[in-house]
Amino acid sequence: MALRAYELGIIIAGELEEPAAADRQKTLAQQVAAAGGTIVGTADWWGRRRFAYPIEKKWEGYYVFYNVLAEGGALDDFERQLRIADDIVRHVLFRLPDSEAKRRGMTQAA
Repeated sequence: MALRAYELGIIIAGELEEPAAADRQKTLAQQVAAAGGTIVGTADWWGRRRFAYPIEKKWEGYYVFYNVLAEGGALDDFERQLRIADDIVRHVLFRLPDSEAKRRGMTQAA
């Protein structure tokens, strides 16, 4: 199977202290690798941001974004873990169009 390019965005609960949130971000990167994904480049850490409206009675969260290469369906179990994790407020995983993946340098040499 061919590798697909994804963008993964995660909001970590804002009640964590900054070092704990940074550790969680590193743990998430390790979980992506364990699930069969490869993180391209470094994580885009936005830090703590205030929400426009409360989400699950929370007003703040730490935003982090990853560029990931993985086979189709490889990250399904990882996504399930994110859905049930107490310290993850929201997450989004979507496949990048080929043109955007090429722009980001995520295309695989044949």
